[in-house]
Amino acid sequence: MLDFTSSPYVDGIGAAPAPADAEILDAYSNAVITVAETVGPAVVRVENRGAKGRPGGAGSGVVIAPDGLVLTNSHVVEGARELRLMDAEGRVMEARSLGEDLDTDLALLRAGSVRDLRSAQLGDSKKLRRGQLVVAIGNPLGFESTVTAGVVSALGRSLRARNGRLIEDVIQTDAALNPGNSGGPLVSSRGEVIGINTAVIMGAQGICFAVASNTAQFVLSELIAHGRVRRGFIGMSGQTVPVPRRHARNADIENATGAMITGVEPDGPADEAGLMSLDIIVRADGELVTGVDDLIRLLNAERVGKPVPIDVLRRGLLRSFEVRPLERPTAKAA
Repeated sequence: MLDFTSSPYVDGIGAAPAPADAEILDAYSNAVITVAETVGPAVVRVENRGAKGRPGGAGSGVVIAPDGLVLTNSHVVEGARELRLMDAEGRVMEARSLGEDLDTDLALLRAGSVRDLRSAQLGDSKKLRRGQLVVAIGNPLGFESTVTAGVVSALGRSLRARNGRLIEDVIQTDAALNPGNSGGPLVSSRGEVIGINTAVIMGAQGICFAVASNTAQFVLSELIAHGRVRRGFIGMSGQTVPVPRRHARNADIENATGAMITGVEPDGPADEAGLMSLDIIVRADGELVTGVDDLIRLLNAERVGKPVPIDVLRRGLLRSFEVRPLERPTAKAA
């Protein structure tokens, strides 16, 4: 005889979610809804009317200042004869480029006549953790104001830009992105933009990338000040990694993370100084280096041609080197 008293539909297992489960689901849903309602109005459609003989295209952008500063991808505005923006309320405005940085696939635009736009705030991407909830907002495949959610899958990735350069300290996410999402924001549950969506690996499932907001903040300040990004170049690639606590304690340093060298260009400044792959840079010119974005910020034009002391952990021991950065040539589109 069948004993129905143990059925999952009698004791509640497999039936409607328990109140605690419902609360968890509501918390997740509410976080995504809040982000969408807070940051969504700051996301714009970017239309690129290509130069004569070249097709145009469309992507996304995010307003980062009420007076009309917009961050997007450089590949979204590449070859533009005219640029137009459309906000979440359907207002259309002309825009002009204030500068592009092909090395990070970022571009800064200025909206035309419309002011007092809804804007979003750039957050600190260094505080991100794997598994953290993130929300992507954009206009994939022409579908306006689309919201997707996922997690931070990995941090400190390197991604090759269209001009062949490596974009360092890239965020990997499984939030669904499609063509048209490019240039749109990747947002934390606190409503802060922590990345600019830049690439999707076609044919892969849930492997998408965004340029970290700290890198975007550096590029933004350079484009506003100079119209281009001036950089020092030491001939290495790297990624952000944790510093083992025992190594930090033995070396008497404060770093929880650093910039690990993953490759050294032969005869470049880093190679000539004696730096090697797997060295973890923890300090440059007396300033703490907690990741690749710190190193990018510190290797500015003011340090080009000057000796820069760099401290690294090599096999757990602190060692010091002196590197003389070169000025990185202006990147060209491939």
